Amino acid sequence: MPKMKTRSGASKRFKKTASGRLKRKHAFKSHILTKKSKKRKHRLGKTAIVDKSDEARIKCQI
Repeated sequence: MPKMKTRSGASKRFKKTASGRLKRKHAFKSHILTKKSKKRKHRLGKTAIVDKSDEARIKCQI
């Protein structure tokens, strides 16, 4: 059976950590930034870990 192709959109959005978890970026950081506080924008810039319930679906796409 042939190898499965990766979903290129998912491979650009998610990266694996050393422990095998998945990193993701936060949403709502692209526009309409004037009404958001500095603290909120700072936190949105940092990476987050994908929730366990979504991990299995994303891992098979990468």
